[in-house]
Amino acid sequence: MKRRTILKQLTLAALAVPVKANRLFLPGEPMATGAFKPTWDSLAQYRVPEWYRDAKFGIWAHWGAQCEPEHGDWYARGMYEEGSDAYRFHVENYGHPSKVGFKDIIHRWKADAWNPDELVGLYKKAGAKYFVGMANHHDNLDNYNSKYHTWNSVRLGPKKDLIGGWAKAAKKHGLHFGVSIHAAHAWSWYETAQGADKNGPLAGVPYDGKLTAADGKGAWWEGLDPQQLYAQNHALSRRGKDVDVNSQWAWGGGSSVPSAAYCEQFYNRTLDLINQYDPDLVYFDDTVLPLWPVSDVGLKIAAHLYNRSMRKNKGKLEAVLNGKILDEQQRKCMVWDIERGQSNRLEPFVWQTDTCIGNWHYDRRVYDHNRYKSAATVIHTLADVVSKNGNLLLSVPVRRDGTIDEKERAIVEGIGAWMRVNGECIYGTRPWVIFGEGPALESSAPLDGPGFNEGKGKGMTAEDIRFTTKGSDLYAITLGMPAGRKVRIKSLGENTPHKRAVRSVTLPGSTTPLTFTRTPDALEVTLPERFPDTVACVLKIS
Repeated sequence: MKRRTILKQLTLAALAVPVKANRLFLPGEPMATGAFKPTWDSLAQYRVPEWYRDAKFGIWAHWGAQCEPEHGDWYARGMYEEGSDAYRFHVENYGHPSKVGFKDIIHRWKADAWNPDELVGLYKKAGAKYFVGMANHHDNLDNYNSKYHTWNSVRLGPKKDLIGGWAKAAKKHGLHFGVSIHAAHAWSWYETAQGADKNGPLAGVPYDGKLTAADGKGAWWEGLDPQQLYAQNHALSRRGKDVDVNSQWAWGGGSSVPSAAYCEQFYNRTLDLINQYDPDLVYFDDTVLPLWPVSDVGLKIAAHLYNRSMRKNKGKLEAVLNGKILDEQQRKCMVWDIERGQSNRLEPFVWQTDTCIGNWHYDRRVYDHNRYKSAATVIHTLADVVSKNGNLLLSVPVRRDGTIDEKERAIVEGIGAWMRVNGECIYGTRPWVIFGEGPALESSAPLDGPGFNEGKGKGMTAEDIRFTTKGSDLYAITLGMPAGRKVRIKSLGENTPHKRAVRSVTLPGSTTPLTFTRTPDALEVTLPERFPDTVACVLKIS
């Protein structure tokens, strides 16, 4: 059946567009045609573009309406879980979720101090080569001028095109631009909004996830349908102590399966986003692809992105697509993303880790209790990831008003100070025959689901060394500052399997040779009396 016919048969609720907007019978977004078809075999033609392989470091604004409370991640779900931290905070600060729901948090969010030009300029100075803005989260609000979803930041809340603003700033500062897309999971993630308290004076009173358009008469949201936001006009997923949440994330394990109309609307929303803002990178917060394997819309979106990129770039594919928990075949089709974690080996395909210096959505408690990652931790993570053929996408949490706090700014500036001196060991490099050495390798934590092994192994020290190469040069990066002005690299001893000729050892940006000796067991380098760094030592071995 043709898409136009399908759309004419969909209900108003399924398309999430009020009648008076006159958008109910939009024909939808056609998939770009070309070399890529929406199949795994066809997508396996993919090759990672050189700009991304060279970039190594990107910064991400994981920023949306859930930053309005400044109370951490998954707020729009947790506020409907009776007794949870988010629920208690919400009741105390906003009211009961039967009366004040997440739709009202969106209404409060104004982003009135947001200056994308200033922030992206800061991130460029920190060494980022690409910038990613969050197009939507599981809370189902589109942060752009969406044709297919009336719950968007142009019509509501800030009444600003946030993705448009980020894209313009990235272009001005010469950074590649990306978008992150998380909304496929609103179908099951928001199911808590259907509930009600089991205890207390409002026990049994439904939360506002049960409201419909008819309930909005006289309210600020009159003419809008909460069901279009909460996506909850369906039976709940299976619940219980024996439920495997990870399998439900991949639409198994008793998860409620999204309807065809829901999948179709997600497809149109996403293609509309790609067509309007032309991102170089698309990050999906999904197992493999959005709605996979219950729908093929993710495959269609991938084919569209690649074909559109080739058409725009005269046959050259310049687009990057990130997906999680990929098998070996799928890693040929897109870039594998590991959330809050790192691979424990040198990967044959380019991959990415995404992590955050705090909580994904801004959390005032992280600021108050000084729980941000330090600049040194970020730099050590970057070196480790790049040595294994990966990129680092770093989120810097943004406050409700669109600014970052002074502690975050100091961290970003600290990263930039190191990168300006040592960036040559990161940008444009490729892995060596081994990624590194040191005691931390003996206790590497395995990946858990999409990642989540960050910080679970033995901590990095100056004895942990990571390698990168550029041309005939080998870089050795210590993950900490060596004691006694000595760096000992066991992998470069005369009798080691990876021995190579060493003509000179210098510091980045310097032609002054350092003193070194070579033993059967190691290459030993003496550092200058006044070493200009306290974070990590980089040796350029020619």
